[in-house]
Amino acid sequence: MAKRPGRQRHQLPHCYFEGFLEKRSFKDKKSRKLWASLCGHTLFFYNDKRETEYIEKLDLTGLVSVTDDNSVDRNLEAARLNLQMNDGLIKLTLPNAEARELWKGFLYSVAQLSVPTSINLLPGQIHTLKETVEKEMERRKNNPPPTPIRPSGHADLPACFHKVSRVEAELLLDKEAQRGNLLLRPGRDGNTYAITTRQDYNGPVYKHYRVTAAEDGGYIIDVDNPVQCATLQEVVDSLVQKTDGVLVPLPQEQQYARKISFIRSDNENGERTEQNACVQVLPPVPPPKPVTTKVPTEPLPAVTNIYLNEGDQQQNSSEPPRPRSSSCSAEVVGKSQLILHPVPAPRKNTPTTSASLCFPSRDARMRSHLDPLSLTISELKLKLERQTKCLE
Repeated sequence: MAKRPGRQRHQLPHCYFEGFLEKRSFKDKKSRKLWASLCGHTLFFYNDKRETEYIEKLDLTGLVSVTDDNSVDRNLEAARLNLQMNDGLIKLTLPNAEARELWKGFLYSVAQLSVPTSINLLPGQIHTLKETVEKEMERRKNNPPPTPIRPSGHADLPACFHKVSRVEAELLLDKEAQRGNLLLRPGRDGNTYAITTRQDYNGPVYKHYRVTAAEDGGYIIDVDNPVQCATLQEVVDSLVQKTDGVLVPLPQEQQYARKISFIRSDNENGERTEQNACVQVLPPVPPPKPVTTKVPTEPLPAVTNIYLNEGDQQQNSSEPPRPRSSSCSAEVVGKSQLILHPVPAPRKNTPTTSASLCFPSRDARMRSHLDPLSLTISELKLKLERQTKCLE
């Protein structure tokens, strides 16, 4: 792990308790043996007891609970302790049960400013805890918390502001590494802001900078040499300028998520993973069938006159009506001209002679197959007979 620069030990608040322990958070794959020092309400971690710069720190402001972990360790004398924070679970392994009770007492006393009554300690150790509570109360009185930041509106927030926690900011920068490596987020206590950055140096390296409100207005980047800015946008621009443009703000993405996902924490190892929610897929709804509307049809007007003009009708009215044949039908062509269409006549019982002309006998049919000329003559005779009957 890359070494993270920090303040020297003499610059830290008074140390209440320290010792070796093994630490494992949801970001660590395995436990690491570190030297821990409880200074003020912050727990500082070092690789070794003799080092002067810490590599990590844990602000106890977000401490929710301190509980025992009764799982068996490979070291039978070791005792485990769980620290439930606002942003995850941290597991500590102490050398023995007595060390676990001491750490529980000091952590609870500093975070809650009261001595817990559910721990098994000697009277001298409990007296030490009471003195620790008094010293911490005096320290907080002389060093009040930073002034709450209340921006006048969303217009004061830069485009790289994301309403995420410390861990979510690291995950977001890791996911959007191609778009930017700096973002502004709310502070852990809700009264300040923080800048989170991500860079690659033998692996991802995350850094967090606190931004507090100045008494005379504006904001201050809380580092060894404080940087004062008038607005939050100037805070972001200052970091970009001082790093020669290496830090690139990550703007808010306006697109909406296409899947429902959430981050789940494993209570056993403290690891966090992103999982997709199970959503029941609804079957596609078929489109509605088109409704055909029936258009009402108007009845055709009755034809009272077969002539196209009245003049011809009056001219023809003087003439006596001609008898119409039942076997023929009339159609108007032009103005007053009538065309008669032939209508087939009903069948009648004809003598045998005529039937023989229309329907040749078997012998005649046999001959017609043999003689094509006789077949043609028979057909002509049948047509001639039909025309004669129609004219009659």
